Amino acid sequence: MTRQIRLNAFEMNTPVLHCPGLWRHPDDQSWRYKDLSYWTDLAQLLERGRFDGIFIADVLGVYDVYNGSPDAALASATQVPVNDPLLLVSAMAHVTEHLGFGITASTSFEHPYPFARRMSTLDHLTKGRIGWNIVTSYLDSGARNVGQSGTLDHDQRYEYADEYMEVLYKLWEGSWEDGAVVRDAEAGIFTDPARVHPIRHEGEYFTVPGIHLCEPSPQRSPLLYQAGTSGRGKKFAVDHAESIFVSAPTTKIVRDQVADVRRRLEAAGRDRSSIVVYSLATVITGATSEEAHAKYEAYRKLADYRGVLASWSGFLGHDLGRYDLDDPIEHIESNAARSLATSITEGDPDLHWTVRDLAAWGAIGGPGPVAVGSPAEVADQLQEWAEETDVDGFNVTFAVRPTSFADIVDHLVPELQRRGVYPEQYQPGTLREKLFGAGPRLPDGHRGAGYRTAGHLSASPASPS
Repeated sequence: MTRQIRLNAFEMNTPVLHCPGLWRHPDDQSWRYKDLSYWTDLAQLLERGRFDGIFIADVLGVYDVYNGSPDAALASATQVPVNDPLLLVSAMAHVTEHLGFGITASTSFEHPYPFARRMSTLDHLTKGRIGWNIVTSYLDSGARNVGQSGTLDHDQRYEYADEYMEVLYKLWEGSWEDGAVVRDAEAGIFTDPARVHPIRHEGEYFTVPGIHLCEPSPQRSPLLYQAGTSGRGKKFAVDHAESIFVSAPTTKIVRDQVADVRRRLEAAGRDRSSIVVYSLATVITGATSEEAHAKYEAYRKLADYRGVLASWSGFLGHDLGRYDLDDPIEHIESNAARSLATSITEGDPDLHWTVRDLAAWGAIGGPGPVAVGSPAEVADQLQEWAEETDVDGFNVTFAVRPTSFADIVDHLVPELQRRGVYPEQYQPGTLREKLFGAGPRLPDGHRGAGYRTAGHLSASPASPS
């Protein structure tokens, strides 16, 4: 059977995500990031292209590791200014019927009790099309500005996140029974109090005694995304994630990451296909190969290497401004985005990076590969990458917005559909149903499903791993 390809759009509520300098391109509309019409127009475009969803990254903090200052990030608009991603969803959902919404929010900076309400609200308003990208945050600047001395140790962040998830599962899955909302006009009872339960959570990091504030939403728990591929990050993914994002410069690194995750799933008693894997990619295409390559060359001339090094210094937790451009990048023991640091320094023994190499490579597309060419050429590359790496699809980001996404919808998607590897129509139902073809709720084997009944609220199910 021909391997099917799925597409997500990778965005951020900021002028620059992964391509510093390209906001200067005459076709770029990144300045519209703060206009709601940009996001509603984009949502309709992506739905026309049968994208699974739009995944919106976020950081609470600024990239100030490079030269010990935020100046390079500010000058290049590298993920600053940055607005809240969650506030975009209702408007985009209102103008679409099927498109999913993957929202990034950190476990490090917001208490799980109000966060549970925000996500349940979005699940109601989108009719079950919301997903959450679970991140633990790696920027000390964000931690300091919410009153913390700095981020927790890398692995401790995941321990904290595990308890965060336990609180959320208790709220989303167990606090309200099915049928608790009776709306009995004659008896004057909207909700049956006997079917709503306080969660009585007392843990190392959180004490949450009460009930969830929202009635059960279509999915209860949003679809759960996760992007960490360090050893501890993969354990967290196996325990919690339904979809993961991977990003690395070569297919070899991605292949090894995906194979390890699928092995861990089997060892934990989960099916190898129980997680949908998307790999980061930037696609630059057009009507012809010549047109696509001309765009690519024009984009490279506008690249702002200050912004690239500012973002990568933040990713690595290491100031690249301390080095000459031709200095090699050796192994970095990082408390930041550890999986990215490892992929650069250890992921492929055939790659030897200098600071200059990293700046040039990361200027277009960030930490993932770039596919350039005609629709047929790009389709060949995506199919080859999918076969080599065992990913289910691609989290495609933009070089110039919304041109990059429009080119994919108008040129690449029809080519993939012609090959029979891309959907012509959406599946019905919630985001979870569209991705997995089963029900709207967490599957029975998922860790969160163990909190569904009131009897589980005072105890934690055993971890499947």
